[in-house]
Amino acid sequence: MENQNPNGKGLGTIRLTMFGIGLILASGAFAIPGDFASSGAYPLASLIGWGIAGIGMLSLCMCYLRLGIARPDLTSGLYTYAKEGFGDFIGFCSAWGYWISAILAQISFITMFFSSLGHFFPAFSDGYNVPALIISSVIIWLLAVLVLRGVNQAVTINVIVVAAKLLPVLVLLLAIVFARAFDPDVFMANFTGEGSGMSLMDQVKSTTFITVWIFIGIEGSVVISARAKNTKVAGRATIICFLCMLALYMMISILSMGVLPTEELAQLDTPSVAGVLEAVVGGWGATLVNFAVLVSIAGALFTYTILCIDSGFAPAANGCFPKFFTKENKHGAPVTATILATAVIQLFLIIIYFNDSTYQICYALSTSMIMYPYFLSGLYCLKATIKGETLQGVESGGTKAWIWIFAIIGAVYGAWMIYASGWQAVLSSAVLFGPGILLYLYTQKQKGIKVFPKATDAVATVVVVVAFVASIVLMANGTISMF
Repeated sequence: MENQNPNGKGLGTIRLTMFGIGLILASGAFAIPGDFASSGAYPLASLIGWGIAGIGMLSLCMCYLRLGIARPDLTSGLYTYAKEGFGDFIGFCSAWGYWISAILAQISFITMFFSSLGHFFPAFSDGYNVPALIISSVIIWLLAVLVLRGVNQAVTINVIVVAAKLLPVLVLLLAIVFARAFDPDVFMANFTGEGSGMSLMDQVKSTTFITVWIFIGIEGSVVISARAKNTKVAGRATIICFLCMLALYMMISILSMGVLPTEELAQLDTPSVAGVLEAVVGGWGATLVNFAVLVSIAGALFTYTILCIDSGFAPAANGCFPKFFTKENKHGAPVTATILATAVIQLFLIIIYFNDSTYQICYALSTSMIMYPYFLSGLYCLKATIKGETLQGVESGGTKAWIWIFAIIGAVYGAWMIYASGWQAVLSSAVLFGPGILLYLYTQKQKGIKVFPKATDAVATVVVVVAFVASIVLMANGTISMF
């Protein structure tokens, strides 16, 4: 029997689906053509990469949906799955990784914002420079002030943002179709990427950061499923939302590869959709896309400010971060979480300025940090399925088989994400995980419990410390670089 929403007035399929689409559709959609090409992925590798991402992300999505039904008590974020399944420290790492990922995503939005602004104002055309650093710093602190004053709703802004995201993408797709700009010969000219210097497997692996980045938020679309009328509606809306996004992203990617050769797509400025649309309809197409990006990101910056703050506040409220993250002001706003999140964002803005970092580098770091919470939650779903927890209340043998399939693929896909990202990305993320250990030790001391309640906590800590030291050494001798 399907679970009912206790208030009996939950969201229906259409509203829940649209809410989920607005949550997932982010700035990455505007950069798909150029990002795939610059990563070295030619058409065949791109198709395979989409296939892997489609199956893997759908499986993770279904894992979250099933866990939401089987373990409704674990509703405070992905880290609760890691903590429940593998111990305090691993749960902390999941929360820390998600928090840092949200902060780096905000940095990515800012770098793309000024890249698009350069289309209209030459002062920003040479990338993230001093004027961009000053203005972005003012913006993030103004957003922090808004949150501290109790502003936490952005319904109207979200509607405008979703429209700004969809309009240029739909114009691009319709323009390519009606102008018959898609050329099969261009698409097939170097289908396998022969002579590119990259094997097919390396090309496929290079798509991982991009496909994971543009699906970040899929876990949120499942979380809001709790607002549905019942679990049947939630499941239907989640699947429709995911399939719509997958189809949209694939169309942007594939159609663009038939408009311009991979080598030319790789040379386009960010956002590359602007360059593709310009090639189809002329200069006004690039102007439309860049304007839409500015509107979209302007709204997304506020949304992600709240996400960055909540990603620190919620773990603290559940004993995963220190209590001082939960301090609130008279408006009920989390003061410490807001100031700390904004300060860390400011620090990263300074770092990327001095390292001349790009949008792609920033989102690659953000993605590498969120891969671990994804992997751990998929692994926990498999563990819960083995224990029979996610199978409770399921009568049909066929349905049970699908739960097993999604749990296994979700865990395997989580492992694939980390493997495909490469050892350099793993060690680069260790640099960001390392400082978190001090916060973990402080939290455990504050709670007055053992630092390492389980053996897995101690082992995991040693692994992170070793990886952190190794990454510092390799960065010092120039073997790896973060920014």
